[in-house]
Amino acid sequence: MSDTQTPDPADSAISVSPGEQLRRERESQGLSIGEVAGALNLRPAVIRGLEEDNYEEVPIPTYRRGYLRAYAHLLGIEDRPVLDAYRSRFGSEESERKVTPVQVTRPPSRIGAWLFRLVTLLVIAGLIGLTLMWWQSRGGNEPPGISDSGPVAVDGLDGTTTTISEPEAPAVSEAPPAESLPPLPEEDEGLGLVEDPDAMADEAAAASVDADGVLALADAEMADAAAIEEAVVEEASADPRRLELTFNEQSWTEIFDANNQRIFVGLQEPGTSASVEGEPPFRLTVGNATGVELTWAGEAVDLGARAGANNVARFTLGD
Repeated sequence: MSDTQTPDPADSAISVSPGEQLRRERESQGLSIGEVAGALNLRPAVIRGLEEDNYEEVPIPTYRRGYLRAYAHLLGIEDRPVLDAYRSRFGSEESERKVTPVQVTRPPSRIGAWLFRLVTLLVIAGLIGLTLMWWQSRGGNEPPGISDSGPVAVDGLDGTTTTISEPEAPAVSEAPPAESLPPLPEEDEGLGLVEDPDAMADEAAAASVDADGVLALADAEMADAAAIEEAVVEEASADPRRLELTFNEQSWTEIFDANNQRIFVGLQEPGTSASVEGEPPFRLTVGNATGVELTWAGEAVDLGARAGANNVARFTLGD
């Protein structure tokens, strides 16, 4: 009885790299790299990298395995040996690979602007209230005089206490006849105050002018602040080194700058936005392109017109 063991086909497949398996099958079927790239809607550089086991064009492990599986299905072979060979050779690199972090922010809240307006209105209302109180106090009673106070006790240097009484009022001569006195202003029966109607009208007009001036000043300050904020936003958005992205739907996005540095990469969730800076021209890959808004140099970029059949936009911006 022979002790020779038959080699397991799965072990033989693992000994051959995943890219070599795909390349051999493609050549045996007489297909070119361009034909495979067109059928999978991928760039020829991606197909060539898969066959050469070079994954610089596909940095995300999930996409690598997906492309390898799709390539195997296109050639009509089982994908398990290809994926097993990939895990055997490159599985440990997936956990060690690092991606440059990018700060992604939620859309700014408008609560701050509304709070500023509310505080401004409250300040204006307070000023108006103080103005009205001052106007009403102009007709108030005079402070009490000396004649209204009682006797005052004063301590002397020798310890004795001396009481000073109110001096007697001088005699008052007989009042002239009522016919010779000038008429008195009308008395307000509700408040018991003597008021001049013309003076009241002048004071009310002055208070109205002061309130209108405060309102006009507050409106002017708010308009200046809004204009400054708008100018800053326009200046920042017109910078050709800045890309502004708004993700209305889930999208995997990758961006390289002129120095071939990956300045943005990752799977973005709906409702997020990102601001990316780098040296143009930029090389972009945007998945689910119709769900992403892109602004560059102050102008919107139509990603839907640049997307392929699988809704992935691959293009260069700023040549």
